[in-house]
Amino acid sequence: MTTVLVKGIGLIGSSLALAIKQAHPEMRVLGSDFDVASLSYAQQQGIIDAAVKDWQAAALQADVILLAGPVDVIVADLKTLATLTLKPNVLVTDVGSTKQQVVQAAQPLQQRGINFIGGHPMAGSHKSGVTAGRADLFENAFYFLIPGHTSDTVVTQLQMLLSATRVKWLTVTARQHDRIVGQLSHLPHVVAAALVNQTQQVLADSPLGLRLAAGGFKSITRIASSDPTMWTAILATNAELVTSELQGYIDQLIDIKTAITHQDATRVHEFFATAKVTRDRLGPEQLGGLPNFYDLFLNVPDQVGAIADVTQRLAAAKLSLVNIHILEIREEIDGVLQLTFNDAVAQNEAATLLTTAGYRIVRRN
Repeated sequence: MTTVLVKGIGLIGSSLALAIKQAHPEMRVLGSDFDVASLSYAQQQGIIDAAVKDWQAAALQADVILLAGPVDVIVADLKTLATLTLKPNVLVTDVGSTKQQVVQAAQPLQQRGINFIGGHPMAGSHKSGVTAGRADLFENAFYFLIPGHTSDTVVTQLQMLLSATRVKWLTVTARQHDRIVGQLSHLPHVVAAALVNQTQQVLADSPLGLRLAAGGFKSITRIASSDPTMWTAILATNAELVTSELQGYIDQLIDIKTAITHQDATRVHEFFATAKVTRDRLGPEQLGGLPNFYDLFLNVPDQVGAIADVTQRLAAAKLSLVNIHILEIREEIDGVLQLTFNDAVAQNEAATLLTTAGYRIVRRN
């Protein structure tokens, strides 16, 4: 019997445990966590088969060890694993949100011949903890793999283990990963938080203040609601790249500030035009071989049952949605509904179906 040890039974760890049990019910999944209540819940709900207090002892018997804690904890765990006598063919992997420090910490393990694959599923939820775990959390999300010198056979083994997640696999180096997530995730979180803090200060003496914040402000600052403790740890493990990317962003702001100060209309127009062209090209046809999603944006009236009507029509046509999102453009007017599909065929069929039903497609990506 294959034994899988999941260390860290939070949102990600519990969701991966559920996916493993869904695809491989014959496997035995052990769970370890500092939170006794989380472990108890996970066992009662069948997320894991057994809770272990001594994770190091359990690691000695495991065929797969999945580290699902914060990056600093993962680094410490890898150093501990390097001192243990693990099974010869054990596979160690992680889900840390930065990878260079993790891969470096795994080197002593790899030097002993232990298989290690760095991993990072690009999915989450506004909820946290074991109670929010679900097997389909990662469906159609990108899952980064950093295999290093690990053989393709072992990589395939990990992909088969996590087959029920139905993710889109992307293989990169640790530095490529940290550079990508630094620019597309870490930097935006810093920018969003800074904008919220600056706006709060500027409007502190206004009776209305942030109460007037509508679509644009809410959309660009949504991620500022993320967990401060988590983001403090993330930035600490990707400091070099994030500070470099942050300086590039600051340089852009200084450049546009100078153009506005000097009434340089040509430069200001170029600033917005360049951004528009780039943003409008964020479609699958521009991403080469990368797996991507296909979006439809349509106007929906602000009335009871409007969204239900759209989803019921799609369901009747057996068109599966990857995601659905309401864009807050402005208060008290029709909203824009973003529908995400897995392929162009479903996107085109949905566009035809909804147009025939009287809905107006604003844009498609």
